[in-house]
Formats: sequence, C-alpha cells, structure tokens
Amino acid sequence: MKTFSATPADIDKKWILIDAEGVVLGRLASIVAMRLRGKHKPSFTPHMDMGDNVIIINADKVQMTGKKRAEKKYYWHTGHPGGIKHRTAAQILEGAHPERVVTAAVKRMLPGNKLSRQVMTNLRVYAGAAHPHEAQAPVVLDVKSMNSKNTRV
Repeated sequence: MKTFSATPADIDKKWILIDAEGVVLGRLASIVAMRLRGKHKPSFTPHMDMGDNVIIINADKVQMTGKKRAEKKYYWHTGHPGGIKHRTAAQILEGAHPERVVTAAVKRMLPGNKLSRQVMTNLRVYAGAAHPHEAQAPVVLDVKSMNSKNTRV
C-alpha cells in the first residue's frame, strides 16, 4: 500500500465554533491547535494546511488552574536597552484585548515554522459572544463535554 499524501484538491476545510466560557486555557489551546493543524483527520499530511477554520467566542471568560491568572506573566521587549516588560494574565484578560491570551496559547502549541504561521490565519478569537461568521454556518464543538477536566468552576 502506498503512503497517502494530500493535494490541495483533497483538502476539505470546515468551520468550527468553540465557546471558551469556563474552559481551562491549556486544554482549549491543545484542542484548537490540533483542529487548526488538521491532525484529527485521517488524511493528515504534515506539509499541508489541512486544518479547519476555528472561531472562539467568550475568550475573556476562559479559566486557568492554580494561581496562573495572578502569577503567569507575558513578556515582551520594546527594542530599547532594558526594555523588557511584562503583564500578568489577569491584567490582559481584564484589559482591552483579552483574546490575546487565547491566541498566544494556541500559537505556542504549534511548531514554529512557516506552515504554523499560515495555519494561525485560520483562527478567529473574539472576547464576547458575537462574531461576524454566521454566513459560514460553523459547527459547534462542545469542548466542555469532551472531558470533565476541561472545565473549571
């Protein structure tokens, strides 16, 4: 039997909607990264963008275990000497762009290459419940019911 290698004609992309309210961040990011990459499909080909388009809503209501909300730090550098800065996860989630926490978690679960940067364009994250992708008729993926550990009260 020959090894199957997908061509662009074989790729079938779907739209998936995930509600992040009450879901643990790392578990959500792991599932989303797998869906974006296409590893859930039997026709997975490592060098092709096989994954689905994923819409995440309620990113501001994502949960973290332990003391991560208060103690997890996101670093960046301004480019000037001594210009390293940081914010905690709580500061970002309560700030103007809470969806950046989810985006960063998903991005860090993908390999650091050209393909994963292309795959990240298939991710849309929204802080609230509204999204402009109703025309694509996304299928709802219930991450909460997949495993009891996926939620945090």
